Amino acid sequence: MKLKYSLLALAAPFLMNAQQLMTPEILWTLKKVGVQAVSPDQSSLIYKVGQVDLKTEKTKNENYFLNVINNQSSKIDLGKKALVQWDKNGLYAQEGEKIYLSKDNGKTWTEFYTIGEADNIVISPDGKKIAFSKQVLVEKLMGKDKYADTPKTTAQVYTDLNHRHWDYFNEGKYNHVFVVNTSSSVDSAKDLLEGKTWDSPQRPFGGAEDFVFSPDSSKLLYVTKPKSGKEYSTSTNTDIFAYDLASATTKNLTEGMMGYDVNPKFSPDGKWLLWQSMEREGYEADKNDIVVMNWKTGAKSNMTGNWDESVTGTTFWSSDSKSIYFNAAFRGTVQLFSVDLKNAKVSQITKGNFDVSDIFAEGKKSLLVSKTDINHSAELFSVNLKNGELSQVTDVNKDTYAKLAQGKSELKMVKTSDGKEMGVWFHYPPNFDPNKKYPTLLYCQGGPQSGLTQFFSTRWNFALMAANGYIVVAPNRRGMPGWGTKWNEGISRDWGGQPMRDYLAATDFAKTLPYVDGERVAAVGASYGGYSVFMLAGIHENRFKTFIAHDGLFDMKSWYLTTEELWFANWDLGSPWEKPLPKAYTEFNPSNFVEKWNKPIMIVQGGIDFRVPYEQGQEAFQAAKLRGLKSKLVYFPNENHWVLHPQNGLVWQREFFDWLKETL
Repeated sequence: MKLKYSLLALAAPFLMNAQQLMTPEILWTLKKVGVQAVSPDQSSLIYKVGQVDLKTEKTKNENYFLNVINNQSSKIDLGKKALVQWDKNGLYAQEGEKIYLSKDNGKTWTEFYTIGEADNIVISPDGKKIAFSKQVLVEKLMGKDKYADTPKTTAQVYTDLNHRHWDYFNEGKYNHVFVVNTSSSVDSAKDLLEGKTWDSPQRPFGGAEDFVFSPDSSKLLYVTKPKSGKEYSTSTNTDIFAYDLASATTKNLTEGMMGYDVNPKFSPDGKWLLWQSMEREGYEADKNDIVVMNWKTGAKSNMTGNWDESVTGTTFWSSDSKSIYFNAAFRGTVQLFSVDLKNAKVSQITKGNFDVSDIFAEGKKSLLVSKTDINHSAELFSVNLKNGELSQVTDVNKDTYAKLAQGKSELKMVKTSDGKEMGVWFHYPPNFDPNKKYPTLLYCQGGPQSGLTQFFSTRWNFALMAANGYIVVAPNRRGMPGWGTKWNEGISRDWGGQPMRDYLAATDFAKTLPYVDGERVAAVGASYGGYSVFMLAGIHENRFKTFIAHDGLFDMKSWYLTTEELWFANWDLGSPWEKPLPKAYTEFNPSNFVEKWNKPIMIVQGGIDFRVPYEQGQEAFQAAKLRGLKSKLVYFPNENHWVLHPQNGLVWQREFFDWLKETL
């Protein structure tokens, strides 16, 4: 037995080395799970599994019916139908201009309503009304709309801000919410925002979650920011409005609440309405709380106001309407929590090195959620509500993962320059050997106040970086959620101060480890992470050998005058004409330190990124070239602040790793 054991032990490294390593091609073709609709009793749901074809860049989807009670799945053929919702009346789906209804879980369908061109369809609980959105021309901003005799002109005429947002120019069309009785033609639908230059759903990321009918179908609630132009560009004050279908009157439910108010959801018993709320206008990364309103009296309560963390984005009512489940960044991960409606007590349900990214259904003593970690894309899991243990329900990439050698992650606590404890993720290559020395990447997170957790991305994928032989050091520097609200807020107006010292502290600590090659360390990142790279390039004192910045902010004055969401700039930086002049434009401005740049730098930029416009990347590249530095510009004309096209993603990864091989 000892001999056999020894042979197996000797063989194990070779068996592992025979496994594949993650590649960009494998990453982009992993199957992705997405829940489409959940039954009203939450006993079953329909989910899709999508996979990208790299040649066509199209995604092939297959749909599955899942019995939540026994976790058994079976394929279901929906043809060209797109699911809309699942309620007590049945399963609704859209195909072309028609809505169909199935009362037997998708086996047979009957025509329900002819909706025409419509998006974000929501059907009332009584099945007698339909809300939907579509774009409406409200302003004549395009030359061809303004002057009927110039149909070929490309002119765009603006007299106010918000003329472009995220990755599109304002063409005078706005998302408006409509409501219509199913007994009437869609031509009689009422535009609830008629004549308004407001959007509902909110652009660019809002969807059907921005509309909800009251349980008795008498009111339609919708989310919008009731502002236009300059006011829109400088404010985060979205509100939740309730339109009374009988009286045709509208009431602002969140009047006087000055920050984001979004994601309204009624309790199963219809007595309560919750939404997510931020308190301060203009602060897009403010503490995100759960507010509950007594639907009868209108009395409001902040359920998480006394809790020293921020809700990440998912809320879910318990079936008995007595508690609310939600997820939140916590100590470098995203965990599942609950809050008791009676006493506002917050309880943590899950623990571990993973992210609970969404919540879908409640069983008898469990919740169905999606979960990721750095080695695995999102899959469905069942959470035991008593002990927080997770059981895997879907495993669509099982065969692929079985062939991959995967690395491990470790959260180390590192002392910062001001004596604080900072959580720093260390992601190690597959087959990690602590007796070897590895080139290392300092990963700088964007946001600047988004969580650095166990997320799985097709761009900044830690598993792929590690598979290429790099240790990834990812600090939860000042500004990260999950470490208390004071830590989370510590970055505002201090972009180039303590957060940079946090990065340098993490780098210096990493260099003390015997397996980190201190002579081969790179700094990489996007957005604020790209800003961090530009900033570190001027203050690093030879800690880094090379740099990669994607959509980074290079010159803060020119950025302020070209970005579109000015509420963010005003809150985090201040304007360039404030007196005294904010540090963002002096000692925290990367362009002021170009004379100290002394290492190779690669710059990546999207052409339709209006959050960090193209000129920021161009300025940095030109500065590096004029300084005589080895540098490269990778430009994607059709990408915004992200990289969404699969083949662009492949090029992004290949250029990323080619640059590191060449310069690190």
